[in-house]
Amino acid sequence: MDDFSSKKKGFSLGETDKERRNNLIIILLSVLLVIVVAVFVVQHNENKKLLNALNMEKASIQADLSSLMVNYDSLHTNNESLQSELSVAQTKVKDMIQEVQQIKEVSYGQIAQYRQEVTTMRNIMKNYIIQVDSLNRRNEILMAENSQVKQDFAQSVNKNQQLEEEKGHLQEKIKMAAQLEATELTATGINARGKEAESARRATQIRISLVLSKNVTAPRGEKVIYARIQNPNQLLFQKSSGDVFPFEDLKIPFSAKREVTYEGNALPVNIFWDNEGAEFIPGEYTIDIFADGNNIGTTKFTLKR
Repeated sequence: MDDFSSKKKGFSLGETDKERRNNLIIILLSVLLVIVVAVFVVQHNENKKLLNALNMEKASIQADLSSLMVNYDSLHTNNESLQSELSVAQTKVKDMIQEVQQIKEVSYGQIAQYRQEVTTMRNIMKNYIIQVDSLNRRNEILMAENSQVKQDFAQSVNKNQQLEEEKGHLQEKIKMAAQLEATELTATGINARGKEAESARRATQIRISLVLSKNVTAPRGEKVIYARIQNPNQLLFQKSSGDVFPFEDLKIPFSAKREVTYEGNALPVNIFWDNEGAEFIPGEYTIDIFADGNNIGTTKFTLKR
């Protein structure tokens, strides 16, 4: 009986109320310490994961910026104004690369801001790619036309190919006879009330007027008339990168289009370009009109200051 009481007393919190209270406090404090340590360890691990995720996102942004730099390095054009804009945009990308590299601890807010800026820079670069591609393809077309003229001249002086040349000329005449022609082609700026505007700041739209000439040999039916409008800096107006049409085995961008039904008789056509609130710049604008895969007319007009 005494041995059992002795063992039972060994498991008690103390012999007196004070001892039991003190021992209970020590136990509670020990448990609380264990909980605090566990919470600290868990929170430390979470913070470490968060830091790793932010660093990975930072590395991803740096990779995207480096990719943008590579793309800008590959863009070249003889147009001085456009090349100057490319240099300014490339400098902004370089500055942002340095800024991101210098940040030691990045936050979610900074990551979101950088990601938005990278997206904006990528969209700007896509627009430049379209403009450079448009200029380069136009030069290629002109060079191809020049090469064809030289080839035709060389063939014309070669008597041994005279018969083949005559056959080619005849086929060309047949093709040209069936080709649509844009006559009375004019372009002008108009204001918000639909009146002609000679100054760039008052014009809100460009109106292109033409007449599809009478042609009994041309194919009849539904046709799409495409207009390419270049501003005084030789930059093409284009609402969407998907606005392209086939021309000599290429897909070239256009500014505006108009669908018409052609029955072989003279047909007046108006095509409009809305600058959507942006102000036109003063200078000479170039308009090229295409139909059935052919350039059927070109005109120019000037907006004053």
